[in-house]
Amino acid sequence: MPRHAFPTIADAAQALETGSVTAAALVEEALARMGQGEGPAVFTEVHAKSARDAALAMDQLRLVGRAPSRFAGIPITIKDLFDEAGHVSRAGSVARDGAAPAAVTAPVVARLQRQGFVVLGRTNMTEFAFSGLGVNPHFGTPRSPWDRETGRLPGGSSSGAGVAAADGMGFGGLGTDTGGSCRIPAALNGVVGFKPTARRVPLDGAVPLSFSLDSVGPLARSVACCHVLDAFIAGAEEAPALPEGSLAGLRFGILHNIVEEGMEGEVARPYARALALLEQAGAKLVDLAIPELERMPQINAKGGLTASEAHAWHRELIASDGPRYDPLILKRILRGEKMTASDYLEAVKGRAEVIAGAAARTAPFDAVLCPTVPLAPPPIAAVAEEGEYNRINLLLLRNTTIANFLDRCAISLPCHLPGEAPAGLMLMGEAMADARLFAIAVAVERILEV
Repeated sequence: MPRHAFPTIADAAQALETGSVTAAALVEEALARMGQGEGPAVFTEVHAKSARDAALAMDQLRLVGRAPSRFAGIPITIKDLFDEAGHVSRAGSVARDGAAPAAVTAPVVARLQRQGFVVLGRTNMTEFAFSGLGVNPHFGTPRSPWDRETGRLPGGSSSGAGVAAADGMGFGGLGTDTGGSCRIPAALNGVVGFKPTARRVPLDGAVPLSFSLDSVGPLARSVACCHVLDAFIAGAEEAPALPEGSLAGLRFGILHNIVEEGMEGEVARPYARALALLEQAGAKLVDLAIPELERMPQINAKGGLTASEAHAWHRELIASDGPRYDPLILKRILRGEKMTASDYLEAVKGRAEVIAGAAARTAPFDAVLCPTVPLAPPPIAAVAEEGEYNRINLLLLRNTTIANFLDRCAISLPCHLPGEAPAGLMLMGEAMADARLFAIAVAVERILEV
């Protein structure tokens, strides 16, 4: 059985087309969920009035046969770092409270609105997207759906987007992914998260973390949902059909070095079960090592591309409003201040060498597989102390950041059974092979849900 309790984008589109539901009703249902439970911690800003107005407009257009697409009226969310005309892009930080409202809406948001999608609000995130935990001391930390009594990490940085998708606050949302920020919250909240090849989707109108590594991707309750959202933000005017291929004969490289270290049993069991199901479906699983990946810690030892590029963007804001930053995030950004031009160029060179070496090793495979993260959602209380904050953050980012470093596309699929702690299976494709990865992912998803 599917793990999610709420309908998908395809379900909503069909219901709208048959007239069994209205856009206004879908928006009201989502707004009701947003006003209770985790809602207050999931959103930094709720667009109740504009969402209701847009839904009514889509209903009227559909009545006269002028709806912009079959998806018109479906409510979605956007991460708090995307520009919306007339709104401040806070990026999860009170340090941006004094910033001027955006004059122009980010292209990725505008493209979805052109199809008639209704933006419910801006989702919470790790401040300035610089952590994989999802903790935010300014706006609160939304809890993973699993074991809410304890209160467990949602993953970051697109924390609100992941929880919103899991809790039915809309049908999916836009996040960003610099080192795993779509896939980590997908894994910890039991939803699907997609990281595209970065150059496919424009970054204009999004507060940056690292222009070399940032990408914009969707989080939603199915591969098909992510496929629809990804197609539109990449510039398609119609959502292409998602092929339903067979797994028989596909060759998957099962990555072992680095990614399995410290893996908890709550992740290892569903991961092993998922691999067994793929073999039963006719896929060929081949052990894969990419020794070039062992260089990544050394290349990033002084802060890497992320700290250097983040500091370049933040230095003026830090000078004026540094005391308003989360101290742990500020400390990570300030690592870039100490990096020299030589340090930066060495990181660029090292990355290019790792990309070239990895390409030769992965070329024989249809996709590379590994656990999305090695941990079940840790308790929020476990990261209260700085040492544990840093240790758990590095563990959550370790596997996912590989795809960003290699400039690849990747997707996280839930692989746990109902009632188990959420666990993600990550599939990594080649650069610009996003369509191929989606076709494989939908076939894998079907096998995992049986």
